[in-house]
Amino acid sequence: MSAARHPRTRRTALIAALCAAAALGATACGPFSDDAKASGPFGDLTGPQISNKAIASTKKADSLTLDLALKTTDGPMKAYLSMDTRGKCVGTLTVGTTGTAELIKADDKDVFLRFDEAFLKEQAKGESPEVQKAVLKELKGRWVKTPVTEPDAKDSLELCDLKALLGDFEQGINLAVKGEETTVGGKKALMVTEKSGGETTTVYVATEGEPHILKIVSAGGEEPGTITFSGYGKPVEAKVPAAKDVVDETKTG
Repeated sequence: MSAARHPRTRRTALIAALCAAAALGATACGPFSDDAKASGPFGDLTGPQISNKAIASTKKADSLTLDLALKTTDGPMKAYLSMDTRGKCVGTLTVGTTGTAELIKADDKDVFLRFDEAFLKEQAKGESPEVQKAVLKELKGRWVKTPVTEPDAKDSLELCDLKALLGDFEQGINLAVKGEETTVGGKKALMVTEKSGGETTTVYVATEGEPHILKIVSAGGEEPGTITFSGYGKPVEAKVPAAKDVVDETKTG
């Protein structure tokens, strides 16, 4: 019996949110906002200048934690992942309305996924009672080991590639406007907002220490949601599960 199918993420939805957040990409264009004389934690920097400063700072990160909740055209997507530029990744993925998978990638060889009962039951829906029982017996509470080169594994790891994720951030002229000061996760931040059509995107930029992006909130568009960034520079604790708790997908029939 094959192991449960891996959750398919939608990195394209995340990229779209990032692009909307700061008019990322070479095609983003528009005049600078008229807030050049505004005061605040970034002095006389304009909204676009603050956005570009935050992007440049964020791209230097060698590790961070991503907390994502988006409403995509394929349904809701949630992720809570800690990752670094050395390939480690650990956290949870929820795609759809039911079921969550825990994920561990400790090296460049394998990915380990542990599916909750709701996920396993959803995957076995439509099968005979005997098959459903067998799926739960084999996989409940256990980790499924899959080589990172497998297509399903690549789907699960779409949000784990920090180098690629940060590579999607590009500086460019945009329509961002400086807003109010607030806090995100106990850290002081400045809101930088951009409106395009019926969509409003707000980027929260740290005002103390490195001007990292702390949060992106998109509202009113086709795929609204929130992405929070934290744990900049912190070690990623991704350890391979004990062998007794692992099901090797390459050895299942």
